[in-house]
Amino acid sequence: GYCMISVLETMKTFSVEDGLTEEAIVTKLRTCCYHYLFLHTSLRHNSSGTSRWGEFGEGGLLWGECNGKHFEWFDGTPVTELLYKVRELYGIDQEATFRNVTVSSEKRPRPLYLGTATQIGAIPTEGIPSLLKVLLPSNCFGLPVLYIRDLLLNPPPYVIASAIQSTSKLMSNITCPVPEFTCISAAKLVKLLESKEANHIEFRRIKNVVDEISHMYGSSELFAILQMLLDPTWVATGLKIECKTLVKECELISRRIGEIVSLDGEKDHEISSFPNIPEDFFEDMESSWKGRVKRVHAEKAFAEVERAAEALSKAVTEDLLPIILRVKAVMSPLGGPKGEISYAREHEAVWFKGKRFAPSVWSGSHGEEQIKLLKPATDSKGRNVGEEWFTTSKVEDALNRYHEAAKAEVLELLRGLSAELQTEINVLVFSSMLLVIARALFSHVSEGRRRKWVFPTLVLMDEICRGTEMAKGTCIAGSIVEILDDIGCLGIISTHLHGIFDLPLTTKNAVYKAMGTESADGHTKPTWKLIDGICRESLAFETAIKEGIPEAIIRRAEELYHSINGRACSENDMKIGNLSPPGGVNGFDEAGDSLRRTSNGFTHVSDTLNPIEILQKEVENAVIIVCQRKLIDLYKKRSLSELAEVTCVMVGAREQPPPSTIGASSVYVLFRPDKKLYVGQTDDLVGRVRAHRSKEGMENATCLYIVVPGKSVASELETLLINQLPRRG
Repeated sequence: GYCMISVLETMKTFSVEDGLTEEAIVTKLRTCCYHYLFLHTSLRHNSSGTSRWGEFGEGGLLWGECNGKHFEWFDGTPVTELLYKVRELYGIDQEATFRNVTVSSEKRPRPLYLGTATQIGAIPTEGIPSLLKVLLPSNCFGLPVLYIRDLLLNPPPYVIASAIQSTSKLMSNITCPVPEFTCISAAKLVKLLESKEANHIEFRRIKNVVDEISHMYGSSELFAILQMLLDPTWVATGLKIECKTLVKECELISRRIGEIVSLDGEKDHEISSFPNIPEDFFEDMESSWKGRVKRVHAEKAFAEVERAAEALSKAVTEDLLPIILRVKAVMSPLGGPKGEISYAREHEAVWFKGKRFAPSVWSGSHGEEQIKLLKPATDSKGRNVGEEWFTTSKVEDALNRYHEAAKAEVLELLRGLSAELQTEINVLVFSSMLLVIARALFSHVSEGRRRKWVFPTLVLMDEICRGTEMAKGTCIAGSIVEILDDIGCLGIISTHLHGIFDLPLTTKNAVYKAMGTESADGHTKPTWKLIDGICRESLAFETAIKEGIPEAIIRRAEELYHSINGRACSENDMKIGNLSPPGGVNGFDEAGDSLRRTSNGFTHVSDTLNPIEILQKEVENAVIIVCQRKLIDLYKKRSLSELAEVTCVMVGAREQPPPSTIGASSVYVLFRPDKKLYVGQTDDLVGRVRAHRSKEGMENATCLYIVVPGKSVASELETLLINQLPRRG
């Protein structure tokens, strides 16, 4: 098979999956996100299956998938060469080690084929609903959905699947509150800590993750769930961490973050507030870093900010306030000069803003000294902001001092915390993935309970209790069926103990199915399709002949079989007698048939009917005979629990079938205007007749129908009528 190597540069991990089919590779390529695609040169010389790449890579499903994407060829030892290229592409030190997180493929199911993945909607396809939308509630999205999708596409080993199901069962029955299961992408977590870009909000979320692990450990009900999730998390991350070690490290991480970062609800800081400075200026400037870390770690910085804010207030009061007072003194309702101390949010500054204001006009008046100090306000590139904005050198110096006061020190504290937590990166990756899995399973269990689903136990039982005396074995088998039915088990039991159908079993969910058969060249052959009903016979004689048992033995066996089963059928024959069509049931008596044939077709049944009515009557008689005979045959074989009597109902040109036919299985014959007959079966005769009549020239088409027990019987009768009606003219 094929080998696929996946590398996560942020996590510095790689995994190797081998023995994959061509379809499995294509499925993975369509469902995973990747930045670069490399193809090994060994593919050029591969001739496995349909994927003949040839010298230039033509042909095959995999080639068709890769050809539409950008890729590069590479040679050499695959893992070594690929890791070299990744280090080169992302500027990673060539000495940096990548951890192998490959999970052994031993005893692990193969990934889904492309067709299956498409049919369940795991690969988005127009017109195909996604199974994920049924498995999870609509408010579940992101990482948990991706985890469930990966479970479907890449089924885990049985022991992991069992742990996941056991976890879901526990979740379904717990009575205690559960944590939120904070979901953080492990790759994003690693990248933030390595780049030292994590802010106080991310640190709070990290603390939530480790605190939720500790919470699960401390709860008697959630502790069992925590333990069961360890192995699925190991498979998902390639990391194996013992429960006590995990909890101990989580508590240390939580404590360290709590010592540095200000948590929600903590009030050890206040936004600055000084006279003549708009409040929203301080709010915008300080809320971006105040509250990130505890004040005790940056006391000098906080004090410097307060001194800088006070100096800014003093500069504005001394340089700008006198001008404001002068403007207010000369304000005129007819449009005199206006001015105010205003916050220029775009430029993070406090300036004087004046309208219809010319400083030179006011020379010699109160505030003259301050007016002389004014200069046009400029942006960070030295360009004038506008005609209305003014500032002074003292105000600008105070603004610069304020902006540089504390932000740098606070950010340095957070960068230092990122460096500390890098040593705990494995614990954080493991914890975050464990909570993603917990969230995914919790969401699935919640949706399952809403839909009133149960946890199934599939039992595939073949030839149950055949190794003992038949009568008692049959009763043991019946008892097992009752137990499995009572607990809501999903399973299939196959048996030749036909006596089980005569037992007074107490079941509410069990349904009976049989192997469909068809007659070909005088022999009965299985269709390999399940049909509704009970089967009390087998293909034992046919199989014995096929396996070479002498024909004389088979003939004697048939005689013995009929001598036993003939007595068992005598009671049923009394019921059948009243329903037998003309000519008997075991051999259709052409001479006694009411649809008597001549060399030119059927003779008229009555000279008083017009040709159309005669045809309808002849078809009705033929349908009754053919279908009743088949139903009797099915009843004899115990494929039907009750013998149904065939009753034909004619639907005239301006009539429609009754509502009772909706949801019931019907077989019908439609009389077309071109004198042809159309035979069909449906569970909605009203809709079907309407559809036929909607076609041109069919508005007044008539039909006759019979209601039969079940869709599988309807299908058999439909096929039978299609074959028999032409033979009868």
